[in-house]
Amino acid sequence: MAGKLTLAELQQAVDNGEIDTVIVALTDMQGRLMGKRFQAEFFLESAWQETHSCNYLLATDMEMITVEGYKSTSWEAGYGDYIMKPDMSTLRRVPWLDGTALVLCDVLDHSHVDVPHSPRAVLKKQVARLEALGMKPFMATELEFYLFQESYEEAHQMGYRDLTTASMYNEDYHIFQTTKEEEVLRAIRTGLQGADIPVECSKGEASPGQEEINYLYGEAVITGDRHVIIKNACKEIAWLKGRSISFMAKGSNEASGNSSHIHQSIWSLDGKPLFYDADAKHGMSQLMQHYMAGLLRYAGDYTYFLAPNINSYKRFVPGTFAPTKAIWSMDNRTAGYRVCGGHSKSVRVECRVGGGDLNPYLAMAGLIAAGIDGIEKKLTLEDEFVGDAYGGKEAQDIPITLRAATESLNRSTMLRAAIGDDVIDHYVHAAKWEQSEYDRCVTDWEINRGFERS
Repeated sequence: MAGKLTLAELQQAVDNGEIDTVIVALTDMQGRLMGKRFQAEFFLESAWQETHSCNYLLATDMEMITVEGYKSTSWEAGYGDYIMKPDMSTLRRVPWLDGTALVLCDVLDHSHVDVPHSPRAVLKKQVARLEALGMKPFMATELEFYLFQESYEEAHQMGYRDLTTASMYNEDYHIFQTTKEEEVLRAIRTGLQGADIPVECSKGEASPGQEEINYLYGEAVITGDRHVIIKNACKEIAWLKGRSISFMAKGSNEASGNSSHIHQSIWSLDGKPLFYDADAKHGMSQLMQHYMAGLLRYAGDYTYFLAPNINSYKRFVPGTFAPTKAIWSMDNRTAGYRVCGGHSKSVRVECRVGGGDLNPYLAMAGLIAAGIDGIEKKLTLEDEFVGDAYGGKEAQDIPITLRAATESLNRSTMLRAAIGDDVIDHYVHAAKWEQSEYDRCVTDWEINRGFERS
């Protein structure tokens, strides 16, 4: 049974008693699905056209605190509504939830104009800029996470300490170990496939209990939609199985962090890959080189969109396959930007900076904006780095703290021109709040270190 639904197919499924609930969701700043569950009959009657949600959903932190100081949303303005406009091209079945369908929404103001700081709108704006140049971006994200034996409720009761990972040893590409985890991973793969998300594979990753899901590349907005649905699905399916999953960028001092690598290529509007040039070195066209030069020049500017939380920066550790330098290299996993598929039409650049906690719409928007600037200015790509990128090469460092990334975002004239001052100010405010919340909190590390000895 195909996962994708038209409005008429939904009506038929409701009439047949197959579907009784429709989840109507937007994506918040943290990349989470927020919205309502509609009785399917009412959705078909009117809610498929639009519904409403409180505008604070795009101005809260991870804890859903109503953060003061946003220009767009405040107590003084009364925390009114935004319009949630279902994008009916995203309507699909949710096989892992009984009788349920899902549709994603754009977020509009009362004039029915995109709310500019809504993550999907931020990405759509950059896609439109590229389309005005006669091109469109194709992208894919990789999703890494940890699978634990405990449920979310048990993990909470344990204070998220001493949890049992799904395996006892490094399971990178390990078939026997991942066989033990198939009850959850198979349910994820088949569930997503049934929800019209073309899954390529799952695999074990580089630490005990670490997994990865890969899915088919697509146009950027479609990729963003798939990413947020996959992430939500992994958590829901794990919960249904009495287990838990975490996408935290760095969950422990010892284990590898969770990444979300982003693969990028540019195509013509009529479907030709523009990064490939059979006569060029490594098959990399001039357009690809300009695009990559933009990625490198502005790597610090958009790091916040790849690493939006305090914890994100704990992942950038040498020798862990997480990058520390904004350099490019051919098929080299120590570099921040790795060229894959060289000498073929599948040539692309993989940004390895992002963590599992990123918002895919914002991350892809930042990358595209930087790439467009490189294309428009015909920036020259620096020479390829060869060797161990952790080995002390003089190169642009990736910001290693949220504070540094916030400063880079705030002063980025490129992103302000591409995305808009108000939008950048909105996310700078979010970043400063995240920093201030961390700065005021006493951590276990401080207590363990200083309780007796300070």
